[in-house]
Amino acid sequence: MALDGKRVLVIGGGSGIGYAVAEAALKDGAQVTVASSHADKVRDAAGRLGGGAQAAALDVTDEAAVAAFFADRAAGFDHIAFTAGDWGGPRRGPLADLDLAAAATLFRVRFWGALAVAKYAAPSLPPGGSLTLTDGMIAQRPTKGSAVSTAMAGAVEHLTRGLAVELAPVRVNCVCPGLIRTGVWDRIPEGDRQAEFSRLTSHQLLPRIGEPGEAAEAYLYLMRAGYTTGQVLYVEGGSALGR
Repeated sequence: MALDGKRVLVIGGGSGIGYAVAEAALKDGAQVTVASSHADKVRDAAGRLGGGAQAAALDVTDEAAVAAFFADRAAGFDHIAFTAGDWGGPRRGPLADLDLAAAATLFRVRFWGALAVAKYAAPSLPPGGSLTLTDGMIAQRPTKGSAVSTAMAGAVEHLTRGLAVELAPVRVNCVCPGLIRTGVWDRIPEGDRQAEFSRLTSHQLLPRIGEPGEAAEAYLYLMRAGYTTGQVLYVEGGSALGR
């Protein structure tokens, strides 16, 4: 089932996986809006995407702003991909040193932001339309010092299943990407980056980093797959089964 003429919103579509989802949806004939709290970033992304892509400012940590965003769009959307995330807060560290108030901020975008979007977008999503959330492989392969990150990612998977029941016949699914080549890796000097990729992916069945376009295919599948809901789709190079 193609997305020709469907209205697709990609939250977090200014870069990385979100941008790749927007690009793929446009190629499939969708009318695409990219949204982010960084207005300049999504305006630039929409310009690069072309094809009539629209840009919108949306801070998912502000419930009133989320409510207003969807109230102002009476036509609504057929499919929403939630790829927004941030890299703040204590993502890793010894439990003994954990600041609990700071740790709570890890949930602001990926969990509470996603829930706010579900709450206010749901009334305008059509039967068979979809909301696709995003978590991460830390939910499946915890590492020492990652208890809060693991809990947050796992919470998104459970939220997916709960929302699938709550919002049916709107479909709710989740994509769980592994290591994907996005801009977050730019903080590692270019000369060291490939060595780090090799180290991090050596245990995988497919020992390489994934590309944003490969992850985007999972989101498009879940938009098109009208008989799929409450599922988590892994795009992780076999890291769950690796050494």
